[in-house]
Amino acid sequence: MATYSSSPDSPSDGHPDGRLSDERMYVPAAPVSWHYAPRRPFWESRAVRTGALFTALAVCGVVILAVVRQHIGTEPFLVGMALAVLPVPLLLWAFLWLDRVAPSPWQNVVFAFSWGACAATLVALFANEYGAKLLATTLSATPTQSDRWGATFVAPLVEETAKGAAILLLFLFRRRHIESLLDGIVLSGLVATGFAFTENILYLGSAFGEDKAVGAGVLDSTTAATFFVRVLMTPFAHPLFTSMTGLGFAIAATSRQDRPWRWLAPVGGWLLAMVLHGAWNGSSQLSPVGFLTVYVAVMIPVFGLVVWLAFWARAGELRTIRTHLAVYAAAGWLNPREPVALASMRTRADARDAARRRHGDAGARAVRDYAGYATHLAFLRGAATKGVAPPDFTARESELLHHLWHDRPLAQPALLHATPPPWPPPTPFPGPRPYWPQYAYTPSAYGQPGPKHS
Repeated sequence: MATYSSSPDSPSDGHPDGRLSDERMYVPAAPVSWHYAPRRPFWESRAVRTGALFTALAVCGVVILAVVRQHIGTEPFLVGMALAVLPVPLLLWAFLWLDRVAPSPWQNVVFAFSWGACAATLVALFANEYGAKLLATTLSATPTQSDRWGATFVAPLVEETAKGAAILLLFLFRRRHIESLLDGIVLSGLVATGFAFTENILYLGSAFGEDKAVGAGVLDSTTAATFFVRVLMTPFAHPLFTSMTGLGFAIAATSRQDRPWRWLAPVGGWLLAMVLHGAWNGSSQLSPVGFLTVYVAVMIPVFGLVVWLAFWARAGELRTIRTHLAVYAAAGWLNPREPVALASMRTRADARDAARRRHGDAGARAVRDYAGYATHLAFLRGAATKGVAPPDFTARESELLHHLWHDRPLAQPALLHATPPPWPPPTPFPGPRPYWPQYAYTPSAYGQPGPKHS
């Protein structure tokens, strides 16, 4: 019987360069008795820690909003919030649309946006103020010089560090969910979107307060100019800067431990984020011509490059699904047509619609969950082939296969029905066909049995 040649705690055993051995690669089966998520004491449970974390972020949010309101006044605060919220839905939709192939857990999404909007802005507000005072006292700078130097040098360091801390925390504690470069772009973009939202409240509210004090009109007001630059012209500025840090951590999460760029990439991305941020802030101190030159010559090309990279990474995720699910199709876990079907977002949507018409919301939910489990299964096996399998590779693969087989009766017919011809030929199994243990699933419980002995 083909079995795993090493324990789950040493997934790289059996191959000199860290990849899984061929024998282990061909056996994705789990033991009949398994327990992937053991019970923990109440104070160590995930729900308690998650609740404590989001409570702390909520407190930070209340504090930062109270500080901003006290700083600019109630009416400017409300006007600033109303204007600052306008680009947020579009940016959130763009990042979540990019993340549709393998959606990040909602906890990660909410944490990233909340950290940027609450914790990062709170840290940046006080750290920037302290940095400006330090420049004024240490270098005997004038107020104008302190503002210019603070915007060009202090703010990029403080703000990119505060935003990057969220990506660092996700890398340390939720690394299993950073499976591609796109995850780094999406998570960092969510952090930066939250940060820009709160920051825009301050800038737009302050501008409105100044206009109200001097009685400026609507068209020639500072508020209109600030809104045009920060909301219409550069809503992507903060997401663009922080995406460098996100890309660095994504490279580290998807690279083998013996590769030097695993540790250099996060630092390099963080430094690049500060350079871009400093160049952008510095250009605002120049003449309008200099500002537009930096905008056209630097910001737009880099933004276009990141957008191209995001779409390239998204296409790469679909290629990973099509390639690595073929092994499970050849072993009998999937129909040979399913890897191609699951690698098409259009086919997934058609399958959800078909399942909803036949089985209601439960059918659509089964297709969605089935596609999600299959996608993460493909990413997991793709990581193993590159030598970056996680320590709990065996347990995670078993968990995903169990969930996949549970949703199969409702999801698979809908996917096969939605798969357009020509259908792909069956993928030949690479090597001797494994001996599959009988699973503890019965036809009465799930509609059909698990894999049979070959």
